Amino acid sequence: MPHSRFLVALSVLVLVGALSLPAHSEAAGGLDARATGYPYPHEVATWASQAQGQSVEMAYMDVAPAGAPNGETVVLLHGKNFSGAYWASTITALSGRGFRVVVPDQVGFGQSSKPEHFQYTFAALATLTAALLDDVEVSSVHVVGHSMGGMLASRFALMFPARVSSLTLVNPIGLEDWSRVVPYKPVQWWFESEKRKTVQGVRAYMTESYFDGKWKPEYEPLLELQAGWIQGPDYDRIAWSSALAYDMIFTQPVVYEFGHIQAPTLLIVGGRDRTALGKPLVSPAMRATMGDYRRLAKAAAAAIPNAQLELLDGVGHVPQFEAPEPYLEALLGFLGR
Repeated sequence: MPHSRFLVALSVLVLVGALSLPAHSEAAGGLDARATGYPYPHEVATWASQAQGQSVEMAYMDVAPAGAPNGETVVLLHGKNFSGAYWASTITALSGRGFRVVVPDQVGFGQSSKPEHFQYTFAALATLTAALLDDVEVSSVHVVGHSMGGMLASRFALMFPARVSSLTLVNPIGLEDWSRVVPYKPVQWWFESEKRKTVQGVRAYMTESYFDGKWKPEYEPLLELQAGWIQGPDYDRIAWSSALAYDMIFTQPVVYEFGHIQAPTLLIVGGRDRTALGKPLVSPAMRATMGDYRRLAKAAAAAIPNAQLELLDGVGHVPQFEAPEPYLEALLGFLGR
């Protein structure tokens, strides 16, 4: 398809995806631990399993191709502050191109279980994701991970190379090892930090860290889940799960293993992103060196054997919302090849 025609078609997909975003939930009443009633863009199913001596459930969307099926499946892995719901426009674009799209909420996130006692590891989450894919009869997948989901996607690709057709990392965190420069804090410290969060504070963080200080109405869906939990009855459980996830991110780097990734890989990176874990815990001079995504993305693309980089200038941490057209053009072009 000529480039101009591609962009026109892509604009239609983006518009359709935007229109299919879930209606806003009533955050004023708060959300329970399982985010009951929080709207997703497609039907949510639940998969039950056993993990670490207890029953757990993973919520997931399994979206059939809207166009002629191409026989391939994409799995979308969300970031830490999100759920599968924020992939709405990506699901629309992929389904329209004939892909089946599976979108799980990881244990501890979204509408999945929030076990009180659970050792969060990327290997454990990858194993559960693989078992879910087995249950829905998906063997090989294109794996797409954003933010923390990029760390999980990398671990999945390292653990299950035979079933990963391609790997796409969208502004993945973990391109540097923060434990080398940030002092370790125990889970209890992260829990108490999470308990101090307010809706206004989360909005301010997202505005500054994700969108260069410029908040727009179309970013509201990114805030609602966190806001609903903060105002809900189970925030202690949510804060504890979040603290365990922070410890997982901090103590389980994947950057040293990039050279072992076998799948063809695309990095889609907003070059303005400066997300990094633990910035408040280091000196201003050290803080200024952390989360330099332009530099880190180039280094990651060089370290991964069969990788290419799509650097989106002037874009921050969530290109799916801030720059949907170049983001989808890069993703669909890569998967189409």
